[in-house]
Amino acid sequence: MMKPHAFLLCASLALAGCASLAPADAPLAPIQWDRLTSAEAKTAASIRRIKAIDPMINSVIAVDPTALDQARALDRAGPRGPLFGMPILVKDNIETVGPLPTTAGSLALKDNVTNRDAPLVARLRQAGAVIVGKANLSEWANIRDDDSISGWSAVGGQTRNPHALNRNTCGSSSGSAAAVAAGLVPAAIGTETDGSVTCPAAATGVVGFKPTVGLVSRTHVVPISHSQDTPGPFARTVRDAALVMTAMAGSDPADSATVEADRRRVDYAAGLSTEALRGKRIGVMRYASGFGTDEALDEALAVLRAQGATLVDIKEFPGRAEIGRNEFQVLLAELKADMNAYLATTPPQVRTRTLADLIAFNKANAAVEMPLFDQDTFEQAEATRGLDDPEYKKARETSLRMAGKEGIDKILKDNKLDALVGPTRGAAWLIDAVHTDVSTGSGGGSPAAVAGYPHLTVPMGHIKGLPIGLSFIGPQWSDALILSLGYAYEQASMKRIEPRFLRSVEESPEVAPLLKPAR
Repeated sequence: MMKPHAFLLCASLALAGCASLAPADAPLAPIQWDRLTSAEAKTAASIRRIKAIDPMINSVIAVDPTALDQARALDRAGPRGPLFGMPILVKDNIETVGPLPTTAGSLALKDNVTNRDAPLVARLRQAGAVIVGKANLSEWANIRDDDSISGWSAVGGQTRNPHALNRNTCGSSSGSAAAVAAGLVPAAIGTETDGSVTCPAAATGVVGFKPTVGLVSRTHVVPISHSQDTPGPFARTVRDAALVMTAMAGSDPADSATVEADRRRVDYAAGLSTEALRGKRIGVMRYASGFGTDEALDEALAVLRAQGATLVDIKEFPGRAEIGRNEFQVLLAELKADMNAYLATTPPQVRTRTLADLIAFNKANAAVEMPLFDQDTFEQAEATRGLDDPEYKKARETSLRMAGKEGIDKILKDNKLDALVGPTRGAAWLIDAVHTDVSTGSGGGSPAAVAGYPHLTVPMGHIKGLPIGLSFIGPQWSDALILSLGYAYEQASMKRIEPRFLRSVEESPEVAPLLKPAR
C-alpha cells in the first residue's frame, strides 16, 4: 500500500559499495535489450548491471542463483514465448520456486522458502520470462504503520530514487519501480492496494499499470486486502507493460476474484494503437491537480487534444474523504483476516503464524524491525472483529459504492466520458528518517484503487529533473482501453527521461548554479 510517507544518502555515500559507485564512475548507458538474442545473454546482462548499479539504489533484495540456469533452459527449449528471455524482478511479497524466501521485507519471514510459484509467476515463466530475483519494497507493503518511510524494509534497507539518490521512490513497490527506471531489468512486478504501483512508477519515471482487481491472481502473494490487492507490471514502455499483462492475466481457481479473468483478458499489446485517443472524451481530474504539476499537465492535455481527444474538466469527486475513512476500516479488517490465512500456509520453519505473532516479533526485535517507525496500523488491525463485523461490511459497501457506482462510473456516465486523466502525484520527496514521508499531493488514483478499477501511469515530464506521471483511469474491465490510451499519449509525447543517479537535485548542473549568490 502506498502512503505519502526511508534512511540516509549512503551516509554521504558511505554505505557498502556506494562510495565506489559515484555517478560519474557507474556504467550508466542503458542495455539495448532487443539486441541481445539469447535468454542467457539478456539474463547475464541484467545480473551484471544489478551488481554494478544496484548498490547505489538498493532496489534488489536478492538475485536468484538459478536465473542463468533458467535462461539456458529457455535457450535449449522451444518454441519461444512472447516474453522470451526477458529478465523480470518480482516484488518480495510474491512467491517463486527456488531457494529465495518471500519476506515482504520483514525478518519475520526470512525463512519463508515456500518453493512454489505464485500463479502469476508461473504464467510469466510459461511466456518465456526469466525470474532474475526479488525486488525490495516498503516492509509489509507499507501497511505496518502510518508514519512509515516508503521504500524501507528491515530485510532490504532503503530503496533510493535513481534520478536523485536522496529522494524517495514512493511505495510500496519501490524496488520494482527503481530497478526498471535504472535499467536493471526491462520489466518488474509489483503489487498495489492503493497507489503501490502507480506512485512509485510516477516517482521514478516509468510506466506502471494497476489492472482491474480480479484480472491477475493474488494466490501466494503476501496480502493486505482481498478487496483491493492486485499485482501489476512496471516497464519502460506501455508496450512492454502490455506484453507482461497479457502473460500474467487469467483466472485462478484458488482466487475467486478472478472468475471472470479468462473471459475478460485479451492480447493487450496487440490492441495498442497510436490512434486510440481519436474521438475519445476524456475527463480531466482538476480536483486532483496541482502540487507543481500544472505546467506539465497543460502540455500533456495539449498532446491529448492534438491526438483527437475531447477534454472535459471535472472539478470535484464527491465524498473523497468519506471514501478514505471507510477504506481504512476495510483494510484493517481484511489485513488481519487475510494475513492470518496467508501465514497459515507458510512452511513450518516460519514461526509467526498470525498477525498477533508478527506484532510480538516486531516488539521482540524492535532494534532491527522498528528503529525508524512503529506498528500502529498492525495493532489497529489486530483489534478488529472479523469479516462478519457489521461495521466492516458497511464500510466496504460504502467505500465501494462511493468510489465506483456513485463515483467514477457516475462521472463517466454523466459527462459521456471514456476515461479520466490527471497527474499521478507530485515529484519525489526527500528521504527523511526524522519526519518520515512528506506528502507531495495525492493525485486522483485512490477511488480507482477502492473500486478495483484499472489505473495506468505514463511519464509526463519532470520537475527539475524529478519525473512525474500522467494517470489514465477507466471503469471496471477497461484495461485494454486504458493501456491503449496511455500508449497513444506515450508515443505522441515521449516524456520518459533516463536517470542520472545524481546525489541530489541540488547538485544537478541545472539547479546547482541557481543556489549560488548572484554576482
